[in-house]
Amino acid sequence: MTPLSMFDVTDNVALITGASGAFGMVAARILAGAGCKLVLVAGNQTALDEIAGECRGLGAEVTAINTRPTDEDICNDLVARAVTAYGSLDILVVASGMNKVALVNDMAPETFSAVMDANVTQSWLLARAAAGHMKAQGSGKIVLVSSARGLLGHPAGYSAYCASKAAVDGITKALGCELGPTGITVNAIAPTVFRSPLTAWMYEDTEEATKIRQGFLARVPKGRLGEPEDLSGPLLFLASKASDFYTGHILYADGGYTAG
Repeated sequence: MTPLSMFDVTDNVALITGASGAFGMVAARILAGAGCKLVLVAGNQTALDEIAGECRGLGAEVTAINTRPTDEDICNDLVARAVTAYGSLDILVVASGMNKVALVNDMAPETFSAVMDANVTQSWLLARAAAGHMKAQGSGKIVLVSSARGLLGHPAGYSAYCASKAAVDGITKALGCELGPTGITVNAIAPTVFRSPLTAWMYEDTEEATKIRQGFLARVPKGRLGEPEDLSGPLLFLASKASDFYTGHILYADGGYTAG
């Protein structure tokens, strides 16, 4: 095996949920460009059509499914549809999720529950559904999306989000241990701030954005905010044979933010 062949995912089948979101689009583009067959899942039909068209333009075979992985039946069906469409499921990327920001005494309990359900329960259900098929084929790559906030707190109303991402870290470690003997790896990418439609304001040259950005950058050894391509390499690593000996690992894509 040559060094570059370790990263070869040509003709692998990848299921990506949250494919129209910031991380999901990065995952779709990099795996499409790397030669994967894609099953893209998103609740926003217009955005889903756009990213599916972009991936087809990169030469990928794409099945687009307009839904959200909100319960067991849907998660099981998504895996079944991927296997029916392409014959296998080699890679699962769970990029779906949500955040609701509010101080603890201003956050309704049902809001906390909604964040936990979207980020934790749905990650577990999708991993569970994928593992059922991957065990039978003796291999598979499951990549969850965590955050630097799974390790670190935040003073501005992130109690639900931080708790949910810490739980994703726990799922990653537990399933990494449980599924390791079956040939399945389970890992998570944990970014800090990176450029997306939701964070575009932090990259602007306004007085407010500059002040917030400078305060944040004082904690980032690399001295800059993240770009989408900063997530591409880690994803390809975790989706390929190059990471066969890595499981239960949280890979921080954060410019050193959590190291300091």
